Amino acid sequence: MDSNTVKLDESWKQLLIQEFSKDYFVKLKQFLLNEKQNRQTIYPPGNKIFAAFDYTPFDKVKVVILGQDPYHGTGQANGLCFSVAPGIKQPPSLQNIFKELENDLGISPPVSGDLTPWARQGVLLLNATLTVKANQAGSHQNQGWEVFTDKVIQLLSDHKEHLVFILWGKYAQGKETFIDKQKHLIIKSAHPSPFSAYSGFFGSKPFSKTNSYLISKGISPVNFAL
Repeated sequence: MDSNTVKLDESWKQLLIQEFSKDYFVKLKQFLLNEKQNRQTIYPPGNKIFAAFDYTPFDKVKVVILGQDPYHGTGQANGLCFSVAPGIKQPPSLQNIFKELENDLGISPPVSGDLTPWARQGVLLLNATLTVKANQAGSHQNQGWEVFTDKVIQLLSDHKEHLVFILWGKYAQGKETFIDKQKHLIIKSAHPSPFSAYSGFFGSKPFSKTNSYLISKGISPVNFAL
């Protein structure tokens, strides 16, 4: 993974190209190489690690949803936070997101947990850590990915206006420091995990709040139906 081999939408590549040669990213690449040499299974597949950027070019971003790290079960992670590939059972957090979507906008829970249609409309579904070892949650944290994705958040805040940042749970809310609250809307609540969804996620109406803000700024709303 370097400026020549990273598969990344061109609009993002121009902004992030300097990151690929920095010490932390060089060490991250070596860490991932070592994992592969040790025959570790890594999710998502290599061609989907940067899927969030490929589906949502920089100039198209209008909403950012922050996750922590990819799902670590077989076939789950597809490079978009909270999303799973078609045909994969929806994890509990995603089920709760769809419950709140129904409560908020009256949209019935979809059969598929694939959030690609959101990404194509300008919803950047960004995990702080972009890879994970199979069956080991959080196993690739603190290896450099967070430095990279913090830079992404900073670039979005600095170079764009009237974005909506949706921060579910304490981890995502820790990224608030990178966001200019004068230029953007921040929506915060508990995480949709079953452990916390009843502590402020349900009833938080993030989807209607997002679209109300976008419309107020003359930006087309997101069709959250899947």
